[in-house]
Amino acid sequence: MKIWRSHNSEDKLATDDKTIADFGEQWTRYVDNSGFYGSTDLLADYIEPLFPVQNLVGLKIGDIGSGSGRIVRMLLEAGAAHVVAVEPSDAFDVLKSNTADRSNDVTLIHGTGDQLKVETPLDLVVSLGVLHHIVDPASTVRAARAALGPGGKMLVWLYGKEGNEAYLAIAEPIRIITKNLPHWALSAICYLADAILRAYIGLCRLFPLPMRGYLQGVYGKLAPDKRRLVIYDQLNPAYAKYYTEAEAIALLEANGFKDVQTHWRHGYSWTVIGDAP
Repeated sequence: MKIWRSHNSEDKLATDDKTIADFGEQWTRYVDNSGFYGSTDLLADYIEPLFPVQNLVGLKIGDIGSGSGRIVRMLLEAGAAHVVAVEPSDAFDVLKSNTADRSNDVTLIHGTGDQLKVETPLDLVVSLGVLHHIVDPASTVRAARAALGPGGKMLVWLYGKEGNEAYLAIAEPIRIITKNLPHWALSAICYLADAILRAYIGLCRLFPLPMRGYLQGVYGKLAPDKRRLVIYDQLNPAYAKYYTEAEAIALLEANGFKDVQTHWRHGYSWTVIGDAP
């Protein structure tokens, strides 16, 4: 069993490559984005109140870490005029297939986030649930800044450290094992974890337990296969960082953005937005 740790630049690259490979396997197995999981209602839950979903209408948007195309489809359904979708993994073909019917409205880049390049400046760059899986995402944030026109914005969603202390005490030791498991074994664990979480949601109806809002308002609305996918997404990747609010702000400020604002989403994660000067 090989444990991936990050000590120097070579180790960082190796960890990023492993994480990309993990997500490539994940998104070539889980290709369906239907239901609430792929809805504009869930998109609004990610980005509001910092950026009302109706403000997406007519915008040229970059999406860093597009996976199987879920966020790309959300943005288009919300009214985006065009989306530049960046995906480095083997899931690129899935992304291409899942957006084929909107191919005139999507530009696909098979590369990492720091390879985002556009001929016409973008109005908005989003990266939802991606930057916390990159060991050093600074170059990706700088690429987003370079792709934006004056007055453009970058909006990201990151795992939060605040509010996740109890969860991390349990999940981090488990992840040391699960991120090295074969697909079939990890899938079996996800069935068990979903059963435990459904019981926990029942208790949340009676008591104000941690993550009650997210579990009832988001996780509990998902179809069973999407609930298991959410768990898989937590336990599968080689690398995941949980950001404090100060770290989340610094990530954008140190790489060219100003007037950075945050929203503590469901008390466990950070939605962050910054302006391009």
